[in-house]
Amino acid sequence: MNETDLVKVSVYQKEKEGNFCCGDSYYYYQDDDFFLCALADGLGSGELARESSQVVMDVIKTNPLMTTSEIISLSNQALVGKRGVVLGILKLDLRNHQYTYASIGNIGLMTITSEGIKNRNIPMPGYLGVYPRQAKEIRGIFNKNMSFVLFSDGVTPKDLTHNLFKKQNVTEITDAFAEQMGQNREDDTTLIVIKFQ
Repeated sequence: MNETDLVKVSVYQKEKEGNFCCGDSYYYYQDDDFFLCALADGLGSGELARESSQVVMDVIKTNPLMTTSEIISLSNQALVGKRGVVLGILKLDLRNHQYTYASIGNIGLMTITSEGIKNRNIPMPGYLGVYPRQAKEIRGIFNKNMSFVLFSDGVTPKDLTHNLFKKQNVTEITDAFAEQMGQNREDDTTLIVIKFQ
């Protein structure tokens, strides 16, 4: 089994009620050595928010091996004349079982151990697109069956129930989340569930 077979990903995404597109964009990449997942939420909602968040994902797609500071610098340049974004970037070192999470603004991260212990990152204020910013970075170790949940501000703390994460399969988690959310959302909503098996 390749290391890439050990990382499972499932995504739920829904646009704000009344909009035809979501202002959130995401991208993930994996090879035998590492896994990267990025989530950007364009300020506001709709088409212009989507344009800004997609610009940042396009920057990351050109070279997913960039450092966090390189991603932020190039994203700031690409956002000139556009709306700003908040951004979260999760990197998993699959060889050494270490993770790094870098964020600017309110993209949330929750980690869930194989024993069901949840830990939520406290976001920092701010956004990309105006002047150079330094990301808040946290680091840690991950083990087998650990889950990472990245989410935009359309996801509220009460949405992330304990019962939701009793499910073992990432697709089952996002399916259950979709069912509890219903159709009408007051904000663009993205939930990305990542599990190292």
